[in-house]
Amino acid sequence: MIDIGFTKLAIIGGIALVVIGPDKLPGLAKTIGTLIGRARRYVADVKNEVSRSMELDELKKMKDTVENAAKDVENSIQTSAADFEKSWSEATDGASSTSYVSEIPPEYRHPKKKWRLKQGAIPSWYKSRTGHRTNAMSGAARVARYRPSKIS
Repeated sequence: MIDIGFTKLAIIGGIALVVIGPDKLPGLAKTIGTLIGRARRYVADVKNEVSRSMELDELKKMKDTVENAAKDVENSIQTSAADFEKSWSEATDGASSTSYVSEIPPEYRHPKKKWRLKQGAIPSWYKSRTGHRTNAMSGAARVARYRPSKIS
């Protein structure tokens, strides 16, 4: 690049002062400064636009590869599902052609289905002796019953 030192800038400034004049030189310097600023911003915008377009191209390529991979996975799943359905139909057709009777599984029963009956079967004298609640009481009734008495 051009090697411009302090001495060369001083010579250019002196010549500009003589040619342009001292009254118009500050306005010219301001105009040149704004033009250089605009040029730098324009160059920065062009660089940003180029980098955005490069990133966009990379993202498009990445999107295409992901879509292709998804299509491959979908195709492999469909083929494996078709193979499974085929083998399943062969297995069920072979099982239905045999002469044995298929057993019906027993109906599901919850293990604690009769807990109310079991709880009611405990005698009340045993409940009171062991500390079980015999009568349900609401919260307001419990507060009223166990509230400490007022001392006058």
